[in-house]
Amino acid sequence: MKLLSKVLLSLLLLLPAFGLSALAQTTEQNTPPRQDLGALQKIAEQFMKVQTTGLSGTVNIAVEPADSRLNLAACTSPQAFMPNGGRLWGRTTIGVKCIAPSPWTIYLRATVQVIAEYIVTAAPLAQGQIIGPNDITKVKGDLSNLPNGIITDSSQAIGRTANISLALGAPIRQDALRSNRVVQQGQAVRVVSTGPGFQITTEARALTNGSEGQMVQAKTSAGQVVSGIAKAGGILEINY
Repeated sequence: MKLLSKVLLSLLLLLPAFGLSALAQTTEQNTPPRQDLGALQKIAEQFMKVQTTGLSGTVNIAVEPADSRLNLAACTSPQAFMPNGGRLWGRTTIGVKCIAPSPWTIYLRATVQVIAEYIVTAAPLAQGQIIGPNDITKVKGDLSNLPNGIITDSSQAIGRTANISLALGAPIRQDALRSNRVVQQGQAVRVVSTGPGFQITTEARALTNGSEGQMVQAKTSAGQVVSGIAKAGGILEINY
């Protein structure tokens, strides 16, 4: 009898331990999986690599890790995106969102460096000066530290006119230059029409002014009004 009582007492003492263990296992099983925050950082980095593929030079991308205090439900397919007003280089922000099973959105800070050559003045330029090959040179640096619209190809500067005066070594922006007119209104021009297997040249009179690459209207000797792309030498190109 005493032995039976001891066995029953031991079982009663073990019941709370078994009950707590079972409760802990049940709670653990019911807890939904949490999102790996390191994976979100990698998704954002890969997204920026794709977005900056077309940029010239060497691109260095550094995405800051997500706040470790975030407690996000695991996502089957997180998607990175560029928020409105986001930049492809410099200090920027990348969004990562989840659609299912639990929707959420976070934003990660990033720094994107673009190391490439760009055009600067090789000598001081005066306003109204036409830029020649000896007036510019190339240097290498981080484009993300420069204003938007910096010229990276010398062909974008040579033959154009400076809108403002520029000091020695100044980076040249596109809005600091203007194209020179290659066609003047009333000027005699040659209209070159090109298509598959043919090229026709006719004489015409320009009805509008035009810089290199601009669309200009002209009137042929037969009275027909045509539109073509202005080229140096008084030429209008029409491609069919």
